[in-house]
Amino acid sequence: MSPHLRAAAMLAWGCVLATGFIRVGAEHAATVTHPLPVAFSDLLPHFLVEPDDVYIVKNKPVTLTCRSTPATQIYFKCNGEWVHQDDHLIERTVDPATGLPIMQVKIDISRQQVEKIFGLEDYWCQCVAWSTTGTQKSQKAYVRIAYLRKNFEEEPLGKEVALDQEVLLRCHPPEGVPTAEVEWMRNEEVLDPKTDPNFFITADHNLIIKQARLADTGNYTCVAKNIVARRKSSSAAVIVFVDGGWSEWSKWSACGADCTMWRSRECTQPTPGTGGKDCQGVDLQSLNCTSEQCPQTASGVEDVALYVGMVAVALCLTLLLIVVVLVYRRKKEGLDADVADSSILTTGFQPMGIKPTKPENSHLLTIQPDLTTTTTSYQGTLRSRHDVASKFSMGNGPLLEPLPNSSHTLHNGKLPADPNDFMNRLATQTYFKTLPRDSANTSYGTFNFLGGRLTLSNTGISLLIPPEAIPRGKIYEIYLTVQSKEDLRLPLAGCQTLLSPIVSCGPPGVMLTRPVILSMDHCSDAVPENWAIQLKKQSYEGTWEDVLQMGEECASDPYYCQLEAETCRVFTEQLGRFGLVGESLSMAAAKRLKLVVFAPTYCTTLEYSIRVYCMDDTQDVLKEVMQMEKQLGGRLIDEPRVLLFKDSYHNLRLSIHDLPQALWRSKLLAGYQEIPFYHIWSGSQRSLHCTFTLERLSLSTCELTGQLCVWQLEGEGQSFSLDFNIAKDNRPLDSEFLLMDSSTPALAGPSAFQIPYLVRQKICSSLDTPCPNGADWRLLAQRLKLERHLSFFASRASPTSVILDLWEAQHFHSGNLNQLAAVMAEIGKQEAMIFLVSDGEC
Repeated sequence: MSPHLRAAAMLAWGCVLATGFIRVGAEHAATVTHPLPVAFSDLLPHFLVEPDDVYIVKNKPVTLTCRSTPATQIYFKCNGEWVHQDDHLIERTVDPATGLPIMQVKIDISRQQVEKIFGLEDYWCQCVAWSTTGTQKSQKAYVRIAYLRKNFEEEPLGKEVALDQEVLLRCHPPEGVPTAEVEWMRNEEVLDPKTDPNFFITADHNLIIKQARLADTGNYTCVAKNIVARRKSSSAAVIVFVDGGWSEWSKWSACGADCTMWRSRECTQPTPGTGGKDCQGVDLQSLNCTSEQCPQTASGVEDVALYVGMVAVALCLTLLLIVVVLVYRRKKEGLDADVADSSILTTGFQPMGIKPTKPENSHLLTIQPDLTTTTTSYQGTLRSRHDVASKFSMGNGPLLEPLPNSSHTLHNGKLPADPNDFMNRLATQTYFKTLPRDSANTSYGTFNFLGGRLTLSNTGISLLIPPEAIPRGKIYEIYLTVQSKEDLRLPLAGCQTLLSPIVSCGPPGVMLTRPVILSMDHCSDAVPENWAIQLKKQSYEGTWEDVLQMGEECASDPYYCQLEAETCRVFTEQLGRFGLVGESLSMAAAKRLKLVVFAPTYCTTLEYSIRVYCMDDTQDVLKEVMQMEKQLGGRLIDEPRVLLFKDSYHNLRLSIHDLPQALWRSKLLAGYQEIPFYHIWSGSQRSLHCTFTLERLSLSTCELTGQLCVWQLEGEGQSFSLDFNIAKDNRPLDSEFLLMDSSTPALAGPSAFQIPYLVRQKICSSLDTPCPNGADWRLLAQRLKLERHLSFFASRASPTSVILDLWEAQHFHSGNLNQLAAVMAEIGKQEAMIFLVSDGEC
């Protein structure tokens, strides 16, 4: 049929429908309270009822309803195609209040219709209403097939815990549509956190028992349910045990005939129970009686004289010891003051010679040692003669308790480690309640004006404390830690996503005279036009504040940020808790995902599971997954892949292909698995993963081959090769190869920097002064490819010093002083010989 004939037919059909409406209006004229408006045909149709999203349960069809007034006709369109008019159930009425005609249309959608659609979108329908004036479209209604898988992605595990200890039971419900709701049961009774606040269910469906009680012993089950089914996880037995405590000692008994007296205590406060440990220590003590109390002897005059003589000798020895200690301390205090002021600058680092590529620049960045003296390393305390309490600034907020005298010393630049003592002291501070309790995620050290560096190994997180950042005369104990996203959530809105780990450094109240540099990974595609990136900082009250908008920095701001390809470097004079949040400006914005595949090292059963992790491409998350898989006995199948995940609202799909059908089969009901878009984009869930459970048809089958594919719908994809022996795994790839960072957690003083302290001072004094020909700090920034930050450098008292700080933060592991010397030569400063450190200065 030609377009003209089709238009004529539609017009004729519209006329018939209009005539039908007029007839219906005439039939109901007796019941209409107001006459039919003459101008109703001038109105556009509007919807009284629009179709809603529905779920098909099992094989029962669903009905979509649409009602509009005034309308001459209504048709449904599903997935872009018109539904045949014979499939519409039409009902016409008149609104008794307005006299306007109302038209209602219904259609039924079957499971078979939905299953025929296999593409990028769900099955959808919307209705289109006509009037003589125009048309209107309703909202889209999505029709989805409801289901709930049988297997939980993660089930709770049994635990034995001490009384009052916090308990975490994990649960990741089966995949389902609609998403399953989760509740917890103990001994088949539903737990209600509202009635028992000792229980808390997290947003990730995990159960937390805040303080384990004896009554909390039992079998815990995670229950997932939606409109289709109700699934129970395997039960996890939680046993709360009680370690025994000693009661108070009884009073001493009377002195016996053997001149001894006794006292006792019992293991009853509390009595050990449910497998708890017995009390440690003795439960009976004896003591010799004095001569007066002993019935067999009596004190004599000669005994009294003996005791008086012994006391006199003890007093004399005590006085002599006190005098010796006082003299020693006075001498030591005078020596420390001298060392802290001068000698530490010249003996804290070993002389080194740098050989630039250009022979004429051999004098640059070179320290000439004084061969007439013995070079020694400073090993004394970093404290000066002033009172310890004066070393801490208490004006801007709470700090750690002052350290005991001489508790920290420097030896070859490395700080002593006592993580348990440090974490215990942190636990006494109110602000630090949310800090991780495991020392593996925390680094700390004691620093003075010479500065230093804190590093969290295998995370890409470090804190550079430049020289002079801590005021002279001050000593701070500073920590650096990475927060678990499960323990501390950063609120996000709209298209925002967390791009970095949440990192804490502090204490938050210390006074700094110049910015420190916090380095941490980020997972954005580093394309500035695609993102609006903000640096967020948590206040002492716990709220998160935007402290910096990337690209809109002001020189006067207390924060500044340099975004590199995979790293973010934050300049800040205020320590605290930070995170990087991005908001996509277009659907081209992408996050880098790290895809890692693990499987058991060996398998003795028919089933073999492969776990695919899809996580933010930051080292701290990878470290966490590596440690978790090491405990599970898993190992890498192939090298990790990086995938750009776009803000396109499309899910991530995972599937396994090319399995030998005669030897293996997949226990997955569908042909693929999907991770919802928002689960990945939010960045709040660290270790998202899918598990593929395969089954070999015979125990003699040991070779596994195939392809594992991961891709975003309408986006990028990556594939992994499966080709190995599950019984005797000889693959050379080891999960430990990704954990090779052996950085010292804390370095203090000159050993924390590439550039010697005195050389640094001379470079700053030479380049800070502007030169007419531009041979100053501006040219240094240009040669080091840092010219984008010129306004920030210019706002500092010593621009050169900040440039060198950034160079140190970027090149701690790979810094090449020869290249830096060559840059200085290009600037044209070599003729001044200003970088030559004389023998006297060393």
